[in-house]
Amino acid sequence: MSSSAKRDVPLLARPQIAQRICEGQQLIILHSEVINVTSWSPYHPGGALALLHFVGRDASDEIEAYHCDATLERMKKYVVGRVEVDGKGWKPLTPPIALGLVRHPNGVKNNWVKEGMVTLGQSILQQQVNIPITLNDDKAPIPNISASVDPSEIQLKEENVEIYRLTVEQLEPPNSELDREIEYKRSKAFQELKKRVKDAGLFKPSGWLYGYEAEIIRYLALAMGAFGLFYYTNGWLGQMTSALCLGLLFQQLAFVVHDAGHKGITTDYFWDRMIGMTVASWIGGLSVGWWCDNHNIHHLVTNHPEHDPDIQHIPFFAISKDFFGSLWSTYYKRVMALDGFSKVMISVQHKLYYIVLSLARFNLYANSYMYLLGPKPKRDNYWRYEIAGIAWYWFYYLSMLKSLPSWKMRLGYLLVSHIAASPVHVQIVLSHFACSTEDLGPTESFPSRQLRTTMDVICSPNIEFIHGGLHLQVTHHLFPRLPRHNLRAASLLVKQYCEEQDIVYKEYGWLNGNQQVLTVLKDVANQLELLKKVADGEIQERMMK
Repeated sequence: MSSSAKRDVPLLARPQIAQRICEGQQLIILHSEVINVTSWSPYHPGGALALLHFVGRDASDEIEAYHCDATLERMKKYVVGRVEVDGKGWKPLTPPIALGLVRHPNGVKNNWVKEGMVTLGQSILQQQVNIPITLNDDKAPIPNISASVDPSEIQLKEENVEIYRLTVEQLEPPNSELDREIEYKRSKAFQELKKRVKDAGLFKPSGWLYGYEAEIIRYLALAMGAFGLFYYTNGWLGQMTSALCLGLLFQQLAFVVHDAGHKGITTDYFWDRMIGMTVASWIGGLSVGWWCDNHNIHHLVTNHPEHDPDIQHIPFFAISKDFFGSLWSTYYKRVMALDGFSKVMISVQHKLYYIVLSLARFNLYANSYMYLLGPKPKRDNYWRYEIAGIAWYWFYYLSMLKSLPSWKMRLGYLLVSHIAASPVHVQIVLSHFACSTEDLGPTESFPSRQLRTTMDVICSPNIEFIHGGLHLQVTHHLFPRLPRHNLRAASLLVKQYCEEQDIVYKEYGWLNGNQQVLTVLKDVANQLELLKKVADGEIQERMMK
């Protein structure tokens, strides 16, 4: 018997749910139950934005992909109703965030404003620190919802902004080319696939050190090479080899942070978070808090130009002509302006691709620090631990550079140690840049969307440690909490699922995959050049008149 039946919650019709959403409630469907996450949203460990993308939609597959059984059990307290679904599943509504709207800070029912008009007050952060919490069985913090945030801390950027009033009709999604019945069947089949993966024991880590025994030996070897050569050699060859080892260590440890951010090492929230913070901040100078905040959204709205931060790389890259329209980023809360510099860079993006990615670690520093010093993170012990780790990282790294005999050697060490870490960035974008960026609307099921926007890299099991599990992105995107060392076995089950559901499972070799990415970048650059020629022709025609 479902929790809703036990609590005798009301049966809600679709128009009723749409009306409540218009009034400001954040309602999400989970297996025919209606969950009201309005009060919980500001404290959601995965970020409030992650929930906004699924208001009015059936998010059963997404929710179960990211949460353990204990957390799913706790969600039952937020059930406020139930719905009836037919053989086509729940007919989705359009989330207001997809319409570019957020609640007006005055809290009045059905008062909405354009998303770019709202900002977050700073003193809200201190209030969040003092919110009493309890711990669930997975050690993830669960706030006491009775402790509310002062709505006045959510402020308008401008006075007298236009107020929008949503209607039920506006929440109706546009006609979709997708068949709801097929998407629903794919979702139900995916739930069976997950059961098969779980029954095979693939969600459980194996080995004395959770399967990382061989990796730890490699990490120690690279660390010994980096620091041993640094302290016991003096010439250029020894120091640059040290920098190379350090960069490769950064590259390999990035995979550990990725695994920890997904609770894919110990499967325990607290310990995986501590592992992730220690490796990311104290050894690498980065923030796992920022990474999780960013990466959660990437997984949920993969390859959506307006919503996925992992493809929002203006002014350096554009993988779709949609970026020519100076889109608003719902993650970065800014317009991704196609200005003069962007046009120059995008016109040669396929030529500068590897050069830009070779320096991408510096972008990770910038994103990490802007996040940590911005309004999003709570100033709690996790935040303090990351700040302390980053301070230590720069102390020891700059001390190493300072001890080198010349500025040329210091610059060389800096560049080599960072460029050597860049293959991880090539690996990350390789899995998505050559895939679809179309918005097929809320009708598309979770497995269909992930399989459409993600591809694998074919490689031998003997060298897959180089890829850190990211070569099996398709399976990882379907089962993000699956331990890295079980991805290959699970991918065989995923391929069977794709055959049964008539879905293309995309996989390419390393070189072919890179060529696919470069082709996409070149095509977009050519489209931009074509638009420039058209614009220049129109200008000349007007001048002649």
